[in-house]
Amino acid sequence: MKGRSIEPFFWSLFSSGGMLAALVLPALALALWVAIPLGWLQAPGHQHLVALIGHPVTRLCLFGLIALASFHWGHRFRFTLYDGLQLKHLFGLIATLCYGGATILTAVAAYVLWTF
Repeated sequence: MKGRSIEPFFWSLFSSGGMLAALVLPALALALWVAIPLGWLQAPGHQHLVALIGHPVTRLCLFGLIALASFHWGHRFRFTLYDGLQLKHLFGLIATLCYGGATILTAVAAYVLWTF
């Protein structure tokens, strides 16, 4: 009996990361790069941001966004290299670098958010 592939796991991370990024990042970009500079919203103060990021739910949401977006990038970049640049012969190396990079980014995010 042949072992099961873990490919569906990475596809699920890819799709959930893409969906989350598509829903959350445009709202953040609108608020931070359009509404605040144009004066539609008041910029939050330092103490407010520290209190917001200090809340465990905010940390968990930021961790989820960063982790899923990282794996979305890793999966998309992997298949860009495979199909776009025709580097399928480097299958193992590319998969290791892409998913390893996403794992490292996730670990760094976890460390920074845990020690904040």
